[in-house]
Amino acid sequence: MSALISVYDKTGIAEFAARLVDLGHEIISTGGTLRALAEAGVPVRSVVDITGFPEILDGRVKTLHPAVHAGVLARRDDPAHVEILGELGIAPIDVVAVNLYPFAATLAKGLEHAENVEQIDIGGPTMIRAAAKNAEHVMVVVDPQDYDRVAAALEGEEPADLRAELAATAFAHTAGYDALIAAYYAGRGGDLLPERLALPLTRAREIRYGENPHQETAAFYRFGPAELPAFGLAGAEQLHGQQLSYNNYLDADAGWNLVTDFDEPTVAAIKHGNPCGLAVGGDDLAAIYQRTFECDPVSIFGGIVALNRTLDLAMATTMRGTLLDIVIAPDYEDEALALLKKRRRTRILRIPLELREPAAAVPGLGDLKVRSVAGGVLVQEPDRLPDDDLTFEVVSKRKPSAEQERDLRFAWRAIKHVKSNAIVLASGMNLIGIGTGQMSRVDSVHMSIYRAGDRAAGSVLASDAFFPFPDGPEMAMEAGIEALIEPGGSVKDDEVIAAVDKAGAVLVFTGGERHFRH
Repeated sequence: MSALISVYDKTGIAEFAARLVDLGHEIISTGGTLRALAEAGVPVRSVVDITGFPEILDGRVKTLHPAVHAGVLARRDDPAHVEILGELGIAPIDVVAVNLYPFAATLAKGLEHAENVEQIDIGGPTMIRAAAKNAEHVMVVVDPQDYDRVAAALEGEEPADLRAELAATAFAHTAGYDALIAAYYAGRGGDLLPERLALPLTRAREIRYGENPHQETAAFYRFGPAELPAFGLAGAEQLHGQQLSYNNYLDADAGWNLVTDFDEPTVAAIKHGNPCGLAVGGDDLAAIYQRTFECDPVSIFGGIVALNRTLDLAMATTMRGTLLDIVIAPDYEDEALALLKKRRRTRILRIPLELREPAAAVPGLGDLKVRSVAGGVLVQEPDRLPDDDLTFEVVSKRKPSAEQERDLRFAWRAIKHVKSNAIVLASGMNLIGIGTGQMSRVDSVHMSIYRAGDRAAGSVLASDAFFPFPDGPEMAMEAGIEALIEPGGSVKDDEVIAAVDKAGAVLVFTGGERHFRH
């Protein structure tokens, strides 16, 4: 019996190899692994003794040889395979323990392309795949955490499904490795949506269940392996509270994306993936939170609160009395955190602001929004229209005041975080009424006015897509709304403009740029 061991991560490898020797395995190894085993006192042969061929090209070619791969791939239950091994003097290899060059960790260092390329393993994935293909006869181990149970299985009774599980782990290991390399080259080449898109996903956290308790299979996967810097929710540190649920992740993502879309101090309240409050600007976080709360004091109950500044004691005190599922902030004052931790069911997350954008280690990896549908996934770039690229065309006779223009721009940025059909009302850099998810745009206008109540008078309105008829703007202006922003582009734009001019209000078009969010 023989075992081929060639690992970059040498955690526990000497102990594992020693157990294999005790079971009668001859250990074959390469390069640094060979030296490490020899120094640990483990009897080991060089792969060169097996192949009769030296390691060449700075180690690029070591195990790529028939004497290695025939020993791994030969079927022990096929007499012809066994006969060929005998004729050629090739010993079967029964255990393959291999892990790969640290490509992800190298990317994270921000090195030059040539150095990254040298960390693309070739022989390792080849050996792993060969062993996994022949899993009925070869134990393949890629994770040091599996060494103990593999050795235990070889020492005693082997679980029936162990080999299949190891093979699945092995193929997933090489698939993820290759997917990261493909993403790296796609980023360098600028083609983020090639004909075959390989997404390097790694399970980051388990989830209690999906959207509903009977959907028992659920997990959160992050882009790239743990060696790469995390961003967004993948980099969140949970400081308090029970395990996050599937819906918690969706709401937390909505809140984090909303507050990090603003540079000024910002507080948002989220419920079922939509904002139910948003306020921007000012130095008093407690006051900003209060403005957020007042947008919809009912819907915030059981929702989440997110902000883009360190949460202080004054804000934490102001939040008392409101049941919240999650609080998200870049950091917390010690006193504020202690007060928040008195909430038994509130989950507290810390996400540093620098994690709002993915690191440049893999160009483009974080620039994909992926959503599953029956039979496949939809992939797009994020909705990130810079302010400088916004067309702000005043099409009404009346021009906006400076305050109105400020609120119109604020409302337009906020509305891309509201699900279509979306209408928001804003005043003083606060959302005061939100209409979301309606099949009719007029219904969304009605909902936003209902939420705002008397505050609608004098406010501004943003619509995520054009008004197909003047009825929506007419309803808004009857409620006292004085300025509107929408993409324009309807065949009835002239009628909409005429209705706004008749009411003496302001209308701004964005040159067809819209913010649909389904």
